[in-house]
This record gives sequence, structure tokens and C-alpha cells, in this order.
Amino acid sequence: MHDDHLKLPSPTAWPMVMALGITLIFAGMVTNIALAILGTVLGVAGAVGWFFQVLPHEAHEEVVVRAAAVPVSSPRAVSGKVDVGVRKIIPVETFQITSGVKGGIAGGIAMTVPAAIFSLLRYHSIWYAMNLLAAGGFLSWAGASNAFLSEFHLQGLLAALVIHGTTSLLVGLLYGAMLPMFPKFPILTAGLVAPLLFTGILYSAIGVVSPILNQRIEWFWFFISQIAFGLVCGFVVNLQVKVRTPQFRALPFSVRAGLHGDTPPDFKQ
Repeated sequence: MHDDHLKLPSPTAWPMVMALGITLIFAGMVTNIALAILGTVLGVAGAVGWFFQVLPHEAHEEVVVRAAAVPVSSPRAVSGKVDVGVRKIIPVETFQITSGVKGGIAGGIAMTVPAAIFSLLRYHSIWYAMNLLAAGGFLSWAGASNAFLSEFHLQGLLAALVIHGTTSLLVGLLYGAMLPMFPKFPILTAGLVAPLLFTGILYSAIGVVSPILNQRIEWFWFFISQIAFGLVCGFVVNLQVKVRTPQFRALPFSVRAGLHGDTPPDFKQ
């Protein structure tokens, strides 16, 4: 064991003083001018102090470093054989971006069918679900009546198309990236697991995103619509041709040529 010296930048509190001053300036804009004046004084003092800390020469101090050999041990016994059979295989094929777009469009269209059935059965109008979705973007529609939401509104139609279309495309892209990771049960993942996950996320956040949806949404029909989207989107995405990933090009020639079917352990994470 021996001692050594290492040069490090000298510790300084000036950056924190400057940050406090800037914070007080902004706080003073909405409270009292005296707070902003104090923040200006602290901010200028912190900036000047920090400036002289690094210019014309940076302030350094020497720190004693004591190097010592540290034994590394583990209470767990490690055998000589490492089992890699349970590790996840990196996908060697994936879908193109257009696959997710096509799946999102098809799933978005399929999702409107349960929504339209719900609107007809409950409110005798196919426009209710569409206007309810659009109401999340209009503050003036927050207290709209059921009769108002059951009528046709061009503004509501355009808003619903933008909201539903954008969301469907984004989720379709997510399906295109996600399904290659679940090669054994893609339909189960797309048609049940993912809709259940998305419904749970939206259920916890809908009160902040759209209060009117939080008050009037029918979760049973919403989940049915999610399943319709997932099944159709997953089916369309899986019909598309996959492309090779860099992991595939890094495989040995025998594997890429189909002469050897097992993936080497090096390509398991």
C-alpha cells in the first residue's frame, strides 16, 4: 500500500449561490419585487465568484489517494458451467416501420366497430363515442350533455380522427417493434396482454388526461375495443415480411445459411 496525490478541482459553493439567485428572480416575478432584487444580488455574486474560481487559472487542490489491493469475494458459489438456456435470445429478424403503420391503420379501423356498437346500443347514435373522444380536446365540451354528444359535429369528427389516427399509428409502431420479442405467442401478446396493459395505464392516468372521459367512459366496451385493435393489428403486422437485423448478419455463415439451427450462446443476452 502506498500514498499518491491527485489534483482535483477545488470545491466551491458559487454555482449553488448562482442557482439560488436565479430561482429567487423567477419567484420574485410572481410574488414580490424584493425577492427578485435579492435573487439578482445573489445571482451576480455567484456568477462573479464562479468566474474567478476558473479564470484566469482553474483552482485545484491535491487529494491524497491511498491505493490498496481490495479482495473481491462473493458468498454465492459459482459452478464452472453457466446455464444460458433461460436467457432471452436477441431477435435476428424484425418488422419494417411500414409494418407497424399498416397494423396501426387496420387496428384503428377495427377498433371503431365495438365503439360504434356501444354508441348504437346505449345512445342510439354512432357519433357518441367519437364525440366523447373529441371532447378531451375541447374545454367547451367538458359539460356537454349526452344529447349533444349524440349529434354529428364536423369539429368533433376531425378532432376524433386526429386523436384516434395518431394514437393508432403510434401503438401500431410499438406492436411492430414488440412482436418479434414474443415469437411463441404473438397473437396472445397482441390481443390480450398488450390491451390489458394499455387499459390499466390509461385507467390510472385518464383523470389527468381527460376528465370528461374519466366520468363517462365505459371500461368494458373500451377493453373490447382494445382487444379488437390488438388482434387485428397483431395479425396484420405478422403478415408482413421481416427484415434481418445486425445480430443476424453477425451470426456464423452456417447459421445464416440454415445449415445449423441452434443460436450460439454468444447471441443470448
